[in-house]
Amino acid sequence: MAYIGSLDQGTSSTRFIVFDESGKIVGQHQLEHTQFLPTAGWVEHDAAEIWNRTQDVITGALKAARISGADLAAIGITNQRETTVIWDKTTGAPLSHAIVWQDTRTTEFLNSLSEETKGVITHKTGLAIAPYFSGSKINWLLNNVPAVSEVLKEDRVLVGTIDSWLLWNLSGGARGGVHFTDVTNASRTLLMNLETLDWDDELLKIFNVPRSILPTIKSSSEIYATTDPSGPLGSSIPISGILGDQQAAMVGQVCFERGESKTTYGTGNFALVNTGTEIVRSKNGLLTTVCYKFGDQPAMYALEGSVAVTGSAIQWLRDQLG
Repeated sequence: MAYIGSLDQGTSSTRFIVFDESGKIVGQHQLEHTQFLPTAGWVEHDAAEIWNRTQDVITGALKAARISGADLAAIGITNQRETTVIWDKTTGAPLSHAIVWQDTRTTEFLNSLSEETKGVITHKTGLAIAPYFSGSKINWLLNNVPAVSEVLKEDRVLVGTIDSWLLWNLSGGARGGVHFTDVTNASRTLLMNLETLDWDDELLKIFNVPRSILPTIKSSSEIYATTDPSGPLGSSIPISGILGDQQAAMVGQVCFERGESKTTYGTGNFALVNTGTEIVRSKNGLLTTVCYKFGDQPAMYALEGSVAVTGSAIQWLRDQLG
């Protein structure tokens, strides 16, 4: 029997689930990671801790399923989307804590942009001007972390969302990991053009982000690499799917037709509706985003409405107020 492994790296926890060929769950393991709140409006994660948790949950789920990594036909990755990691490709070590999607430290930088510039960004990306997205987070990391400027001079910096960090580590890390992302995650950065599905030179200039440190944008379904046999799977397994968490939920709920929608209740709440191959620009504050792109097929788009704080309010009451 063939098995599929699904790695779900979320805002509060990481889990790995093993499915058999009928779609039944045969093993899973889940672990929370630390939420760092150094000052008001700042939310950070330790990317090294997330990678360690990832290895632990993979090992735990395989054990629960009573199989080895070699029994998996493929694995896929889904992730908290806009959270941004910057690391040294030579050592494999993060150069700073990851800045989480909920973090608002870049509000002032975004407010300083002219209305004309904001209009360009919104038209090209389909997104609102908000600290939620990765572009201003990357700008902050490049300008405010001393370790980054040192390593940047030596052409050793890589930056990406969590999917890129995990893919790089799973495929070998400093020993030759691949630096890719998929269109759904790239569409949440304020740096990708929705029409070309590539990094946009004008946007890169606005945020002062060098193209060389960014991952190559791929589809949501292709074989990006195989896992490093010395890693947690102990075998070379194809890594063949990447989707940001809300888009992964769309695919999981089989919202493949225009007009189909889903709502997710988690750390935040997110409602998405499939708009087919049409880029629909909202006049009412919704975000336009890539829904998915399978291989060489045309990209499918979505409109998204999001509420940033829902389940995380319960977690805050538990962990911060006791």
